[in-house]
Amino acid sequence: MVVGVGCMIFRIHDCRSLKGKRKVVKAIVARIRNHFNASVAEVDDNDIYQRAVIGVSLMGSDRRTINAKLDKLFNFAEDLGLAEMIDTQMEIISL
Repeated sequence: MVVGVGCMIFRIHDCRSLKGKRKVVKAIVARIRNHFNASVAEVDDNDIYQRAVIGVSLMGSDRRTINAKLDKLFNFAEDLGLAEMIDTQMEIISL
């Protein structure tokens, strides 16, 4: 069994409240969940309204497949254009 874990850090421009941030984060999370069937959640910087840290995880049986899916997921999230992606981290764990 292989588990792929990723973290994406976004900068949300023109956001002046936590309500505005929540709207953008919910849109990103929902689109990733629907398109990739992955576990997705905001995992850090909950009080900073111009920055969002979103974590994702995928599980499968092949390391290369999980790596490719995480790469596609990162590209998809960046191409959404809802926020500027400033950093990504990925780790693949074999159990």
